[in-house]
Amino acid sequence: METIFSGIQPSGTPTIGNYLGALKQFVQLQNDYNCYFCIVDEHAITVPQDRLKLRENIRSLAALYVACGLDPEQATLFIQSEVPAHAQLGWMLQSISYMGELERMTQFKDKSAGKEAISSALFTYPSLMAADILLYNADIVPVGEDQKQHLELTRDLAQRFNNRFNDIFTIPDIRMPEVGARIMSLQEPTKKMSKSDENEKGFISMLDTPKQIEKKIKSAVTDSEGVVKFDKVNKPGVSNLLTIHASCSGESIEELEKRFAGQGYGDFKQSTANAVLSVLQPIQEKHAELMQSEELDDILDSGAEKANQAANKTLAKAMKAMGLGRVKKRK
Repeated sequence: METIFSGIQPSGTPTIGNYLGALKQFVQLQNDYNCYFCIVDEHAITVPQDRLKLRENIRSLAALYVACGLDPEQATLFIQSEVPAHAQLGWMLQSISYMGELERMTQFKDKSAGKEAISSALFTYPSLMAADILLYNADIVPVGEDQKQHLELTRDLAQRFNNRFNDIFTIPDIRMPEVGARIMSLQEPTKKMSKSDENEKGFISMLDTPKQIEKKIKSAVTDSEGVVKFDKVNKPGVSNLLTIHASCSGESIEELEKRFAGQGYGDFKQSTANAVLSVLQPIQEKHAELMQSEELDDILDSGAEKANQAANKTLAKAMKAMGLGRVKKRK
């Protein structure tokens, strides 16, 4: 059985874009693959975090993973910092990462733009991300479009390590969803939807209330044409709403275009809000239950144990290949 690895940062409540681009895929994949799903809290601290809020976000994200349908009997769910091998292999991979290739990472350019003081971890975190994936010999990594560049670097680092030292790592393939790979801002539909957007009207949080969700979608930027048609270049706002609707309802974009032909944007936006609510409301109810239960701690304890067993095996092989550690003299 092939192995899948993926993770999400606990830097805030995931958006509907995170759900459609990642979490929804995880639920679909867990039945057919050996899955490791990680809360990558060590990535979160590449930028300043409030420690109490970070801990709350970690627990909330774990609850969301399970509430979305992840089965801990089928998939391994764990917190990155509870598996020390991630940081250890991340450092080892930094030693074979080149400054030039890290400087080309567009996410680093975006997150560091206009800032005087930048964490060195923000610059080198693609090496840690590579370690996350390679520790579990992942065959497939499901990601949104914005992470594709990092996955390509992961593949390069794995190949470089294998060629230079020993054939230790599996070269992972990238998997992107056909619909919903890149959900855009509701207010600036040429920009990716982000939970860190200063304009809260631009994103739908997975824990937004029904009233908030309806209000945000009804105020979403469209155009003056009044025609529900998919055209990313000329109608980015409408195209974004069509992508959200299709991803939540299971209808094709072509079916939605036919259904709302001649109806204008009012009915279309209300239907989009209803489609989002039909997905998020049961998730929110389960999330609230898990946040108050010991079940979540049991799931994370079990996940950390499984992840440590798998990761430590790979780490030991990589350390031996690089010449780290010592050979014990036994009588």
